[in-house]
Amino acid sequence: MSAIQNNNNWKARTLERVQQLRQNRRPGAARRIMLDYAVIILGSVMLALSMHLFFIPHRLVAGGLSGTAQLINNFTGWPIGTLSFILNIPLFVLGWFYLGGYRFLARTVFASLVFSAVLDGMQFFWPDVILTDDLALNAFYGGVTAGVAVGLLFRAHSTSGGTDILARILERRFGTPLSRAYLYTDGVVVFLAGLTFGWELALYAVIALYVGGVLVEVTLNGPNVMRVAAIITTQPQAVADRILADLERGVTEWSGRGMYTGTERHVLLCAISQVDTVVLKEIIHDVDPQAFVIIGKAQEVLGEGFRSLREGA
Repeated sequence: MSAIQNNNNWKARTLERVQQLRQNRRPGAARRIMLDYAVIILGSVMLALSMHLFFIPHRLVAGGLSGTAQLINNFTGWPIGTLSFILNIPLFVLGWFYLGGYRFLARTVFASLVFSAVLDGMQFFWPDVILTDDLALNAFYGGVTAGVAVGLLFRAHSTSGGTDILARILERRFGTPLSRAYLYTDGVVVFLAGLTFGWELALYAVIALYVGGVLVEVTLNGPNVMRVAAIITTQPQAVADRILADLERGVTEWSGRGMYTGTERHVLLCAISQVDTVVLKEIIHDVDPQAFVIIGKAQEVLGEGFRSLREGA
């Protein structure tokens, strides 16, 4: 039998095992989806609270389409939450193509609806709330709460819409750190806020924007670089199959030897995003709790499943 036939047979058997794993995990899928949507609700409510308590009362516009809605509200009086959702509609299309298709769209639309409804509800039933007049404190705590909220949405495979979609596209397609991506995507909105509300408020808004971007990364478990995992396990096939099925990432197996014991070892190597590290550790714990795992930072990952070599040149 030729090497090509061997490879084809190996691929067929691997695909069969992966499909079987996906079928077997369906009974637990509803629970995972419910948990994700609970996190989406929590993140959306936190984001609405951040806007209502820290940004809107003090005319701090920390970018995004919600910030754009603030600017429009200043001239028209239209509800900010409703405006934010309407402005999001074109970006939902971009998210469909670049960030995960139907699952992304459903979760992001749901998050945007919850955010818009909660924000407009608080503006109507709980108006004129001011915790402090200190602009620095409002910028800092607004950035912290908004950053944690957006990070929670990202962990649930969603976004709040708006420039979160653009920032996530920059992060995935070009490896741009989220804190920097937010500065790019929201800079125009902050500039317009400076023209509308004054440059001092715009400068405070930049602080909130940067703090929020950093907190998104912290919520997602560290700075925004790719992760490379080396897994030393006695169950290489089972671990690899779960990674292929659950994370849809490629895995390479190495042969190794423990230099102290002389025992033959199997080493799996895979590159994943920082968001996937939580799922990877759950997989390894389920399949082989005794495995030895090293997860390191990779500044850039090029090749199939990531950016192409041509893009990285």
